[in-house]
Amino acid sequence: MLTLPAIQPQPAPHGLGSFCSAQWCAVPQIRIPRKKSDGIWGFLLTWRRGGNTPTSKQLPPCNLSEEDLLKNPHFSRLLLSLSQHVDESGLSLSLAQEQAQAWKKVRLHKTAWLRSEILQRIIQELLVDYYVKTQDTSLTSEDKKFHETLEQRLLVTELTQLLGPSSQERVIPPLLGLEKADLLELMPPSEDFVWMRARLPLEVEEQLKKKCFTLLCYHDPNSDSDSETLKAAKVWKLAEVLVGEKQQCQDAKSQQKEQIVLLEKKSATYSQVLLRCLALLQRLLQEHRLKTQSELDRINAQYLEIKCSAMILKLRMEELKILSDTYTAEKVEVHRLIRDRLEGAIRLQEHDMEKSRQVLNTYEVLGDEFDRLVKEYTQLKQATENKRWALQEFSKAYR
Repeated sequence: MLTLPAIQPQPAPHGLGSFCSAQWCAVPQIRIPRKKSDGIWGFLLTWRRGGNTPTSKQLPPCNLSEEDLLKNPHFSRLLLSLSQHVDESGLSLSLAQEQAQAWKKVRLHKTAWLRSEILQRIIQELLVDYYVKTQDTSLTSEDKKFHETLEQRLLVTELTQLLGPSSQERVIPPLLGLEKADLLELMPPSEDFVWMRARLPLEVEEQLKKKCFTLLCYHDPNSDSDSETLKAAKVWKLAEVLVGEKQQCQDAKSQQKEQIVLLEKKSATYSQVLLRCLALLQRLLQEHRLKTQSELDRINAQYLEIKCSAMILKLRMEELKILSDTYTAEKVEVHRLIRDRLEGAIRLQEHDMEKSRQVLNTYEVLGDEFDRLVKEYTQLKQATENKRWALQEFSKAYR
Protein backbone atom coordinates (compact mmCIF):
# COMPACT_ATOMS: atom_id res chain seq x y z
CA MET A 1 0.00 0.00 0.00
CA LEU A 2 1.09 3.56 -0.69
CA THR A 3 1.77 5.53 2.47
CA LEU A 4 1.20 9.18 1.67
CA PRO A 5 2.59 11.87 3.96
CA ALA A 6 -0.07 13.26 6.22
CA ILE A 7 -0.80 16.81 7.20
CA GLN A 8 0.35 17.31 10.79
CA PRO A 9 -1.77 19.28 13.26
CA GLN A 10 1.03 21.89 13.44
CA PRO A 11 2.74 23.04 10.23
CA ALA A 12 6.29 21.83 9.84
CA PRO A 13 8.94 24.56 9.86
CA HIS A 14 10.79 25.44 6.68
CA GLY A 15 14.41 26.40 6.18
CA LEU A 16 17.43 25.56 8.26
CA GLY A 17 17.04 28.71 10.37
CA SER A 18 13.68 27.58 11.72
CA PHE A 19 14.37 23.84 11.35
CA CYS A 20 17.12 23.82 13.97
CA SER A 21 18.02 26.35 16.63
CA ALA A 22 21.50 27.38 17.74
CA GLN A 23 21.74 24.49 20.18
CA TRP A 24 18.92 21.97 19.57
CA CYS A 25 17.68 20.49 16.33
CA ALA A 26 13.99 19.98 15.56
CA VAL A 27 14.71 16.29 14.94
CA PRO A 28 14.45 14.56 18.33
CA GLN A 29 17.41 12.96 20.08
CA ILE A 30 19.99 14.97 18.10
CA ARG A 31 21.89 17.67 19.93
CA ILE A 32 24.18 20.17 18.25
CA PRO A 33 26.54 21.82 20.77
CA ARG A 34 27.33 25.48 20.61
CA LYS A 35 30.64 26.60 19.17
CA LYS A 36 32.35 27.38 22.43
CA SER A 37 34.42 25.57 25.00
CA ASP A 38 35.21 25.76 28.63
CA GLY A 39 38.30 26.04 30.77
CA ILE A 40 41.41 27.95 29.80
CA TRP A 41 40.40 28.15 26.12
CA GLY A 42 37.08 29.76 27.05
CA PHE A 43 39.09 32.28 29.05
CA LEU A 44 41.29 32.92 26.00
CA LEU A 45 38.28 33.44 23.76
CA THR A 46 36.84 35.87 26.29
CA TRP A 47 40.19 37.63 26.47
CA ARG A 48 40.28 38.26 22.69
CA ARG A 49 39.81 41.84 21.49
CA GLY A 50 39.30 41.79 17.74
CA GLY A 51 40.22 40.20 14.43
CA ASN A 52 43.94 40.85 14.03
CA THR A 53 45.89 38.20 12.12
CA PRO A 54 47.73 35.69 14.36
CA THR A 55 51.47 35.81 14.24
CA SER A 56 51.73 32.06 13.63
CA LYS A 57 49.40 29.54 12.01
CA GLN A 58 50.23 27.01 14.66
CA LEU A 59 48.61 29.10 17.39
CA PRO A 60 44.88 29.10 18.12
CA PRO A 61 42.92 32.10 16.81
CA CYS A 62 43.64 34.93 19.23
CA ASN A 63 44.57 38.57 18.99
CA LEU A 64 48.26 38.47 19.91
CA SER A 65 51.16 40.39 18.48
CA GLU A 66 54.78 39.28 18.30
CA GLU A 67 55.64 41.60 21.14
CA ASP A 68 53.03 39.91 23.37
CA LEU A 69 54.45 36.49 22.54
CA LEU A 70 58.01 37.62 23.20
CA LYS A 71 57.06 39.20 26.53
CA ASN A 72 55.11 36.08 27.64
CA PRO A 73 57.02 32.96 26.52
CA HIS A 74 55.19 30.66 28.94
CA PHE A 75 51.87 31.83 27.63
CA SER A 76 53.09 31.16 24.09
CA ARG A 77 54.01 27.60 25.00
CA LEU A 78 50.56 27.20 26.57
CA LEU A 79 48.94 28.29 23.31
CA LEU A 80 51.10 25.88 21.33
CA SER A 81 50.07 23.00 23.58
CA LEU A 82 46.40 24.00 23.31
CA SER A 83 46.59 24.13 19.50
CA GLN A 84 47.15 20.35 19.47
CA HIS A 85 43.77 19.76 21.12
CA VAL A 86 41.54 22.36 19.39
CA ASP A 87 40.60 23.16 15.80
CA GLU A 88 40.63 26.48 13.97
CA SER A 89 37.30 27.59 15.47
CA GLY A 90 38.43 26.90 19.06
CA LEU A 91 36.44 23.70 19.62
CA SER A 92 38.10 20.59 20.96
CA LEU A 93 38.75 17.88 18.36
CA SER A 94 36.31 15.42 19.90
CA LEU A 95 33.62 18.06 20.25
CA ALA A 96 34.18 19.20 16.65
CA GLN A 97 33.81 15.61 15.44
CA GLU A 98 30.58 15.18 17.39
CA GLN A 99 29.30 18.44 15.99
CA ALA A 100 30.10 17.36 12.41
CA GLN A 101 28.25 14.08 12.91
CA ALA A 102 25.27 15.87 14.43
CA TRP A 103 25.10 18.30 11.51
CA LYS A 104 25.31 15.38 9.08
CA LYS A 105 22.31 13.73 10.76
CA VAL A 106 20.47 17.03 10.65
CA ARG A 107 21.07 17.36 6.91
CA LEU A 108 19.87 13.80 6.30
CA HIS A 109 16.68 14.31 8.34
CA LYS A 110 16.13 17.65 6.69
CA THR A 111 16.48 16.12 3.22
CA ALA A 112 13.96 13.38 4.08
CA TRP A 113 11.56 15.90 5.56
CA LEU A 114 11.83 18.19 2.54
CA ARG A 115 11.10 15.30 0.18
CA SER A 116 7.94 14.36 2.04
CA GLU A 117 6.92 18.02 2.32
CA ILE A 118 7.39 18.59 -1.44
CA LEU A 119 5.38 15.47 -2.27
CA GLN A 120 2.62 16.57 0.12
CA ARG A 121 2.38 19.99 -1.48
CA ILE A 122 2.48 18.64 -5.02
CA ILE A 123 -0.45 16.30 -4.27
CA GLN A 124 -2.42 19.14 -2.70
CA GLU A 125 -1.76 21.34 -5.73
CA LEU A 126 -2.93 18.54 -8.03
CA LEU A 127 -6.20 18.40 -6.14
CA VAL A 128 -6.60 22.19 -6.20
CA ASP A 129 -6.00 22.25 -9.96
CA TYR A 130 -8.59 19.50 -10.32
CA TYR A 131 -11.17 21.56 -8.41
CA VAL A 132 -10.45 24.58 -10.62
CA LYS A 133 -10.71 22.59 -13.84
CA THR A 134 -14.04 21.10 -12.82
CA GLN A 135 -15.49 24.61 -12.69
CA ASP A 136 -14.28 25.62 -16.16
CA THR A 137 -13.95 22.54 -18.35
CA SER A 138 -15.32 19.04 -18.50
CA LEU A 139 -12.83 16.35 -17.49
CA THR A 140 -12.61 12.77 -18.66
CA SER A 141 -13.79 9.91 -16.52
CA GLU A 142 -10.22 8.73 -15.99
CA ASP A 143 -9.12 12.13 -14.67
CA LYS A 144 -12.10 12.27 -12.31
CA LYS A 145 -11.45 8.73 -11.14
CA PHE A 146 -7.76 9.47 -10.57
CA HIS A 147 -8.30 12.64 -8.56
CA GLU A 148 -11.20 11.26 -6.52
CA THR A 149 -9.20 8.14 -5.63
CA LEU A 150 -6.18 10.29 -4.71
CA GLU A 151 -8.26 12.64 -2.59
CA GLN A 152 -10.04 9.77 -0.82
CA ARG A 153 -6.77 7.98 -0.09
CA LEU A 154 -5.16 11.18 1.18
CA LEU A 155 -8.05 12.07 3.47
CA VAL A 156 -8.24 8.57 4.97
CA THR A 157 -4.47 8.57 5.60
CA GLU A 158 -4.58 11.97 7.26
CA LEU A 159 -7.53 11.04 9.46
CA THR A 160 -5.86 7.76 10.43
CA GLN A 161 -2.75 9.62 11.56
CA LEU A 162 -4.88 12.16 13.45
CA LEU A 163 -6.42 9.34 15.49
CA GLY A 164 -2.96 8.43 16.81
CA PRO A 165 -2.05 4.99 18.28
CA SER A 166 -4.40 2.06 18.53
CA SER A 167 -7.12 1.84 21.14
CA GLN A 168 -5.08 -0.58 23.29
CA GLU A 169 -2.17 1.88 23.60
CA ARG A 170 -4.35 5.01 23.90
CA VAL A 171 -5.42 6.30 27.32
CA ILE A 172 -7.90 8.98 26.26
CA PRO A 173 -10.98 8.03 24.20
CA PRO A 174 -10.66 8.30 20.40
CA LEU A 175 -11.80 11.34 18.44
CA LEU A 176 -15.56 11.12 17.77
CA GLY A 177 -15.40 7.47 18.87
CA LEU A 178 -13.75 6.46 15.62
CA GLU A 179 -11.23 3.69 15.21
CA LYS A 180 -8.76 3.04 12.43
CA ALA A 181 -10.87 0.13 11.25
CA ASP A 182 -13.78 2.52 10.68
CA LEU A 183 -11.63 4.72 8.50
CA LEU A 184 -10.04 1.87 6.57
CA GLU A 185 -13.51 0.92 5.36
CA LEU A 186 -13.55 4.21 3.44
CA MET A 187 -10.47 3.29 1.44
CA PRO A 188 -10.95 3.22 -2.35
CA PRO A 189 -11.00 -0.16 -4.09
CA SER A 190 -7.64 -1.83 -4.47
CA GLU A 191 -7.87 -1.85 -8.30
CA ASP A 192 -8.45 1.89 -8.37
CA PHE A 193 -5.65 2.44 -5.87
CA VAL A 194 -3.16 0.37 -7.93
CA TRP A 195 -4.15 2.27 -11.07
CA MET A 196 -3.87 5.62 -9.27
CA ARG A 197 -0.52 4.64 -7.79
CA ALA A 198 0.83 3.81 -11.25
CA ARG A 199 -0.31 7.16 -12.68
CA LEU A 200 0.69 9.32 -9.70
CA PRO A 201 4.46 9.46 -10.47
CA LEU A 202 3.72 10.76 -13.97
CA GLU A 203 1.40 13.45 -12.63
CA VAL A 204 3.90 14.44 -9.92
CA GLU A 205 6.70 14.51 -12.48
CA GLU A 206 4.64 16.74 -14.78
CA GLN A 207 3.76 19.07 -11.91
CA LEU A 208 7.39 19.27 -10.81
CA LYS A 209 8.45 19.99 -14.39
CA LYS A 210 5.95 22.87 -14.58
CA LYS A 211 7.23 24.25 -11.29
CA CYS A 212 10.85 23.96 -12.43
CA PHE A 213 10.07 25.72 -15.70
CA THR A 214 8.14 28.41 -13.84
CA LEU A 215 11.09 28.95 -11.50
CA LEU A 216 13.46 29.05 -14.47
CA CYS A 217 11.33 31.65 -16.28
CA TYR A 218 11.11 33.71 -13.11
CA HIS A 219 14.89 33.57 -12.72
CA ASP A 220 15.58 34.08 -16.42
CA PRO A 221 12.59 35.62 -18.27
CA ASN A 222 14.38 35.13 -21.61
CA SER A 223 14.00 31.35 -21.20
CA ASP A 224 10.23 31.55 -21.68
CA SER A 225 10.58 31.19 -25.45
CA ASP A 226 13.07 28.29 -25.30
CA SER A 227 12.23 24.71 -26.07
CA GLU A 228 11.54 22.15 -23.37
CA THR A 229 14.87 20.42 -23.97
CA LEU A 230 16.79 23.65 -23.52
CA LYS A 231 14.69 24.52 -20.47
CA ALA A 232 15.41 21.10 -18.97
CA ALA A 233 19.14 21.65 -19.51
CA LYS A 234 18.95 25.06 -17.87
CA VAL A 235 16.94 23.67 -14.95
CA TRP A 236 19.61 21.01 -14.45
CA LYS A 237 22.20 23.79 -13.95
CA LEU A 238 19.84 26.16 -12.12
CA ALA A 239 20.84 24.86 -8.68
CA GLU A 240 24.51 25.63 -9.31
CA VAL A 241 23.59 29.08 -10.65
CA LEU A 242 21.46 29.82 -7.58
CA VAL A 243 24.23 28.62 -5.27
CA GLY A 244 26.67 30.94 -7.06
CA GLU A 245 24.25 33.87 -6.83
CA LYS A 246 23.63 33.11 -3.17
CA GLN A 247 27.38 33.15 -2.57
CA GLN A 248 27.62 36.45 -4.41
CA CYS A 249 24.84 37.86 -2.24
CA GLN A 250 26.60 36.67 0.89
CA ASP A 251 29.87 38.19 -0.31
CA ALA A 252 28.04 41.43 -1.08
CA LYS A 253 26.47 41.38 2.39
CA SER A 254 29.87 40.83 4.00
CA GLN A 255 31.30 43.68 1.95
CA GLN A 256 28.34 45.80 2.96
CA LYS A 257 29.02 45.03 6.62
CA GLU A 258 32.67 45.96 6.14
CA GLN A 259 31.62 49.16 4.42
CA ILE A 260 29.21 49.91 7.26
CA VAL A 261 31.99 49.38 9.82
CA LEU A 262 34.31 51.59 7.77
CA LEU A 263 31.56 54.20 7.46
CA GLU A 264 31.01 54.14 11.22
CA LYS A 265 34.73 54.62 11.78
CA LYS A 266 34.79 57.49 9.32
CA SER A 267 31.70 58.98 10.95
CA ALA A 268 33.37 58.79 14.35
CA THR A 269 36.54 60.39 12.93
CA TYR A 270 34.47 63.02 11.17
CA SER A 271 32.63 63.79 14.41
CA GLN A 272 35.93 64.21 16.24
CA VAL A 273 37.22 66.53 13.51
CA LEU A 274 34.00 68.54 13.68
CA LEU A 275 34.36 68.85 17.45
CA ARG A 276 37.93 70.09 17.05
CA CYS A 277 36.80 72.57 14.40
CA LEU A 278 34.04 73.80 16.66
CA ALA A 279 36.52 74.24 19.51
CA LEU A 280 38.84 76.19 17.19
CA LEU A 281 35.96 78.36 15.98
CA GLN A 282 34.93 79.02 19.57
CA ARG A 283 38.48 80.02 20.41
CA LEU A 284 38.65 82.36 17.41
CA LEU A 285 35.31 83.84 18.39
CA GLN A 286 36.36 84.47 21.95
CA GLU A 287 39.85 85.80 21.23
CA HIS A 288 39.34 87.54 17.91
CA ARG A 289 35.73 88.57 17.51
CA LEU A 290 35.15 89.54 21.15
CA LYS A 291 38.54 91.14 21.95
CA THR A 292 40.61 92.09 18.93
CA GLN A 293 37.65 92.87 16.74
CA SER A 294 36.21 95.43 19.16
CA GLU A 295 39.51 97.36 19.21
CA LEU A 296 39.75 97.14 15.44
CA ASP A 297 36.20 98.44 15.09
CA ARG A 298 36.99 101.41 17.36
CA ILE A 299 40.07 102.31 15.31
CA ASN A 300 38.08 101.98 12.07
CA ALA A 301 35.36 104.24 13.48
CA GLN A 302 37.93 106.95 14.39
CA TYR A 303 39.50 106.67 10.96
CA LEU A 304 36.12 107.03 9.26
CA GLU A 305 35.24 110.02 11.45
CA ILE A 306 38.48 111.82 10.57
CA LYS A 307 38.03 110.96 6.92
CA CYS A 308 34.47 112.31 7.00
CA SER A 309 35.64 115.60 8.60
CA ALA A 310 38.35 115.98 5.96
CA MET A 311 35.77 115.36 3.23
CA ILE A 312 33.43 118.02 4.66
CA LEU A 313 36.27 120.57 4.79
CA LYS A 314 37.22 119.72 1.24
CA LEU A 315 33.63 120.22 0.09
CA ARG A 316 33.48 123.56 1.89
CA MET A 317 36.71 124.63 0.23
CA GLU A 318 35.38 123.68 -3.18
CA GLU A 319 32.17 125.61 -2.47
CA LEU A 320 34.08 128.74 -1.50
CA LYS A 321 36.30 128.40 -4.53
CA ILE A 322 33.27 128.21 -6.83
CA LEU A 323 31.71 131.26 -5.15
CA SER A 324 34.93 133.27 -5.47
CA ASP A 325 35.24 132.37 -9.15
CA THR A 326 31.58 133.14 -9.88
CA TYR A 327 31.14 136.46 -8.01
CA THR A 328 33.76 139.20 -8.62
CA ALA A 329 34.04 142.47 -6.60
CA GLU A 330 31.99 144.47 -9.15
CA LYS A 331 29.23 141.84 -9.18
CA VAL A 332 29.16 141.78 -5.41
CA GLU A 333 28.80 145.62 -5.31
CA VAL A 334 25.93 145.53 -7.82
CA HIS A 335 24.22 142.77 -5.85
CA ARG A 336 24.61 144.84 -2.69
CA LEU A 337 22.87 147.84 -4.35
CA ILE A 338 20.08 145.58 -5.65
CA ARG A 339 19.65 144.08 -2.21
CA ASP A 340 19.45 147.59 -0.62
CA ARG A 341 16.75 148.63 -3.07
CA LEU A 342 14.79 145.43 -2.50
CA GLU A 343 15.08 145.82 1.25
CA GLY A 344 13.79 149.44 0.95
CA ALA A 345 10.82 148.29 -1.11
CA ILE A 346 10.14 145.55 1.40
CA ARG A 347 10.14 148.08 4.21
CA LEU A 348 7.64 150.34 2.31
CA GLN A 349 5.37 147.35 1.64
CA GLU A 350 5.53 146.37 5.27
CA HIS A 351 4.65 149.97 6.27
CA ASP A 352 1.64 149.97 3.92
CA MET A 353 0.61 146.56 5.17
CA GLU A 354 0.75 147.83 8.74
CA LYS A 355 -1.49 150.77 7.84
CA SER A 356 -3.99 148.52 6.11
CA ARG A 357 -3.99 146.18 9.09
CA GLN A 358 -4.81 149.16 11.38
CA VAL A 359 -7.69 150.24 9.11
CA LEU A 360 -9.06 146.69 9.10
CA ASN A 361 -8.83 146.56 12.87
CA THR A 362 -10.82 149.82 13.01
CA TYR A 363 -13.50 148.36 10.76
CA GLU A 364 -13.66 145.21 12.80
CA VAL A 365 -14.54 147.26 15.88
CA LEU A 366 -17.81 148.34 14.21
CA GLY A 367 -19.14 144.78 14.21
CA ASP A 368 -22.37 143.70 12.41
CA GLU A 369 -23.37 147.27 11.47
CA PHE A 370 -20.22 147.57 9.43
CA ASP A 371 -20.98 144.33 7.65
CA ARG A 372 -24.43 145.58 6.74
CA LEU A 373 -23.01 148.87 5.42
CA VAL A 374 -20.43 146.97 3.38
CA LYS A 375 -23.16 144.84 1.80
CA GLU A 376 -25.28 147.94 1.08
CA TYR A 377 -22.27 149.74 -0.37
CA THR A 378 -21.51 146.72 -2.53
CA GLN A 379 -25.05 146.60 -3.85
CA LEU A 380 -25.10 150.35 -4.60
CA LYS A 381 -21.73 150.13 -6.32
CA GLN A 382 -22.96 147.22 -8.40
CA ALA A 383 -26.18 149.10 -9.31
CA THR A 384 -24.12 152.16 -10.26
CA GLU A 385 -21.89 150.06 -12.46
CA ASN A 386 -24.94 148.57 -14.17
CA LYS A 387 -26.48 151.96 -14.83
CA ARG A 388 -23.18 153.32 -16.11
CA TRP A 389 -22.96 150.40 -18.52
CA ALA A 390 -26.58 151.02 -19.66
CA LEU A 391 -25.87 154.73 -20.33
CA GLN A 392 -22.86 153.83 -22.37
CA GLU A 393 -24.90 151.41 -24.42
CA PHE A 394 -27.67 154.03 -25.00
CA SER A 395 -25.06 156.59 -25.98
CA LYS A 396 -23.62 154.21 -28.51
CA ALA A 397 -27.08 153.52 -29.89
CA TYR A 398 -27.97 157.20 -30.51
CA ARG A 399 -24.70 158.02 -32.25
